[in-house]
Amino acid sequence: MNSQFDYIDKQILTKLRLDARKAYSQIAEELKISNSLVHQRIKKLSQEGVIKNTAFILDEKKLGYKTKSYTGIRLREARFAKDVMKELSKIEEIAECNFVSGNYAIFILIFAKDNEHLQKILYDKVHLINGVAGTDTFICFDTCFKRNIPID
Repeated sequence: MNSQFDYIDKQILTKLRLDARKAYSQIAEELKISNSLVHQRIKKLSQEGVIKNTAFILDEKKLGYKTKSYTGIRLREARFAKDVMKELSKIEEIAECNFVSGNYAIFILIFAKDNEHLQKILYDKVHLINGVAGTDTFICFDTCFKRNIPID
């Protein structure tokens, strides 16, 4: 972590990483600092882009999305990358899109209701994007763990 962050910043981030809904007053009490200091530090961390946003983590399976897959996308030419990513952002079932090195130019995370839904996303949406040469899809059986990066 950047040296501009001190012990208090790191402790606040650690608390928020565990529970982003934790009240600032509770963080202040646990860290034995003032509530206003917590507010100031979180505002500073947000302005500096360390904290990008706060969001609820939804349980995909409970919302009916039973199929999770990672899909590598090959492009016809590298010049199509930005346009393809822009079009991918319009597909709601794509939760993440990464520009990568290796055999694929783009790697996406897709949540689908079932395998049939996944097939429709791929063949009726992704493959129709100008510049997409092909895809390879990897079904995720289970997520063993998921976490944020460490705060050092």
